[in-house]
Amino acid sequence: MAKIFTKIKHEFFKLLPPTIFFFIAFSLLMITQRLIQREYGVPLTGFGMAAIGALLVGKVVLLTDMLPFVNKFPHKPLLYNIIWKTGIYFSAAFMFRYLEHIVPLLRKYEDVAQAHQHLIEEIVWPHFWLLMIWLGVLFFVYCTMRELVRAIGREKVIQMFISGSEK
Repeated sequence: MAKIFTKIKHEFFKLLPPTIFFFIAFSLLMITQRLIQREYGVPLTGFGMAAIGALLVGKVVLLTDMLPFVNKFPHKPLLYNIIWKTGIYFSAAFMFRYLEHIVPLLRKYEDVAQAHQHLIEEIVWPHFWLLMIWLGVLFFVYCTMRELVRAIGREKVIQMFISGSEK
């Protein structure tokens, strides 16, 4: 039982950084969207959607990190891993969003081709691509921060942020 608890605790702490990062990012996006659409009286979802989105993206990052080819360039310049991982996370998020939209349609139409055709017709493409562009930018920022922490060291980065010097 202790071994299971230790594993759950370990996975929870691996899930925490991307979830916190994306919760803050999605909350800022939601606030921006509310401020822009406020004058039109458009009701929007609240922080609950930002939290759910952050948990989903955190889980995508956690699951993707388990793939053997994710850390393909550990001894190359950081930019290699940043771009590589950004592409992988973006692709995984794209597939997840596609599945998120297609599964309900599969239940309704019971045919993949027909469900896909309805998805193509029903999706609001500007909204979809706007979200995907933001996800790409956020994944790039997240991967950059993560690779810097990996290269510099967690303790040194924390020390730099808290005390302001490298010592």
